Amino acid sequence: MPNLNILVVEDEDAIREMLMMVLEQAGFRSIAAADAEDAQKVLDEALPDLILLDWMLPGVSGVEWARRLKKDPMYRELPIILLTARGEEEDKVRGLEIGADDYMTKPFSPKELVARIRAVLRRSGKINDLAQITLGDLVLDTEQHRLSIGDKQLEVSPTEFRLMQFFMTHPDKVFNRTQLLDQVWGRSVYIEERTVDVHIRRLRKILGEHGREDLVQTVRGFGYRFSVTDSSTPSASLSS
Repeated sequence: MPNLNILVVEDEDAIREMLMMVLEQAGFRSIAAADAEDAQKVLDEALPDLILLDWMLPGVSGVEWARRLKKDPMYRELPIILLTARGEEEDKVRGLEIGADDYMTKPFSPKELVARIRAVLRRSGKINDLAQITLGDLVLDTEQHRLSIGDKQLEVSPTEFRLMQFFMTHPDKVFNRTQLLDQVWGRSVYIEERTVDVHIRRLRKILGEHGREDLVQTVRGFGYRFSVTDSSTPSASLSS
């Protein structure tokens, strides 16, 4: 499992620190915010892979902030798990109706929390348990770290392989340079945004040798999109 970023939005210090400890022990990277305003600042810098969001926050409530995020095209597909002490059925329904991906009632066990997070990440495509990802005639083997078009293997660097893996699990979606840096290189490494352009050019050159440079498209004024015209949904085979 890759090191994914989880944004924890919780105003109670002890609970927030406990959640971050559980996440880090499970192999995730955690980012903390005490309210919706601080959390929005985090989103302005880079998108996390999932948000753990407390229902009751000072100022803008968690459920209201989640509603706003799910109405914004930039954040609509960002997975959100609501955390709350409210256990009534109508509250759960309300949370799910505004677009939350899951709902957990306090208190809950760390094991259940991690299991719910992984389930949501798996549904959203953030965690890939597949041995092979296939888009059209393009095949990426995550176990053998091989990328091929038809019966021809492409020679790519580890970074280019990770970039292709991210693209192939998120087809037809537009990502800016900051988002690609965060998802492919990770937050712990400082790399200039133009590095993304360098690797995109290399990837296009490699794909171009097989007549497929059009797979990676430039979206003027925003970033890049990976698109396969004859297939927009990954098909995959599980490892035995």
